[in-house]
Amino acid sequence: MILGNVCTRRCGFCAVQKGAPLEVDMDEPRRVAEACATLGLRYAVITSVNRDDRTDGGAELFRLTIQAIRHRVPGCKVEVLVPDFQGSHAAMDIVMNAHPDVLNHNTETVPRLYRQVRVGARYERSLDMLRYAKQVRPHVPTKSGLMLGLGETRDEVLHVMRDLQRHRVDILTLGQYLRPSPKHLPILRYVPQSEFDEYKKTGYDMSFAHVEAGPLVRSSYHADGAEESALAALTR
Repeated sequence: MILGNVCTRRCGFCAVQKGAPLEVDMDEPRRVAEACATLGLRYAVITSVNRDDRTDGGAELFRLTIQAIRHRVPGCKVEVLVPDFQGSHAAMDIVMNAHPDVLNHNTETVPRLYRQVRVGARYERSLDMLRYAKQVRPHVPTKSGLMLGLGETRDEVLHVMRDLQRHRVDILTLGQYLRPSPKHLPILRYVPQSEFDEYKKTGYDMSFAHVEAGPLVRSSYHADGAEESALAALTR
């Protein structure tokens, strides 16, 4: 996770510290690249806090981090899980022009629950950013995911899945919301594996290139395999 450890938003599901953000550390990309080298990574997933205090939302540091990893660990693929950059296409351009191997932006939940779950975010804005990323780099797989168990209905989940498919998202992840602490949003339901299996089948029926669905699935779950599946589908 880059851009510090303090987020400018107060999402109800997230345990990251909220408040006034720290100064951006321009040496962070180098240190991330060194960590990738030390760990011998061949696939890295880079995410961040929200930085609504910055005009580019932190996009420039994503660009520098992608470039630093590529320089320090040639052959290491880089997936970025980005915030919505407050809808800035210019910020998305900065990231996409660095040629990430996968562009991930999570919708997180269904539109009805956004005010409780994703404070400061807008569902339509997230869809637009995914659409725009695919528009500017059609051959870069796009990815998005949802947490289940927050009170959404099956029809609402299917609606989001259809929206993501219409916006040409290639990879879908569906996982169980797990409450970080008693101060966070409660778990309203534990979704059984059988239901995750149904969503997975439906996702493939909708023509997603890759679907991961299960209680412990998170954005980076089997990320390298998902990227391979998406690339294969895009090059057919």
